[in-house]
Amino acid sequence: MKFIVSLIFGIVILLININPVFAIDINNGEQVFNNTCAGCHIHGGNIVRRGKNLKLKTLQRNKLDNKEAIINLVTNGKNNMSSYQDKLTPNEIENVAAYVLKQAENNWQ
Repeated sequence: MKFIVSLIFGIVILLININPVFAIDINNGEQVFNNTCAGCHIHGGNIVRRGKNLKLKTLQRNKLDNKEAIINLVTNGKNNMSSYQDKLTPNEIENVAAYVLKQAENNWQ
């Protein structure tokens, strides 16, 4: 019985780690960004508050230069930035965070 429980637990862990639903999809992140974020953040800028753009130096200054921090901001919002936890899935939020970070590292080119 112990062996069967251990085997099932191992299979579940394996499936969670290889399930493509949990994989980062930069193309989906780009699509989500273009459909949801680009209205305010076109080319990594910010039409509402210029100093709150998505350029790498700004992300670093605001301690948003990692995927987890961006995920938290997109999920919960802050100040003028709306929360998107009710509009996007956790997977979409993770994908858009990865896309934003990648674009910031490439100077939005």
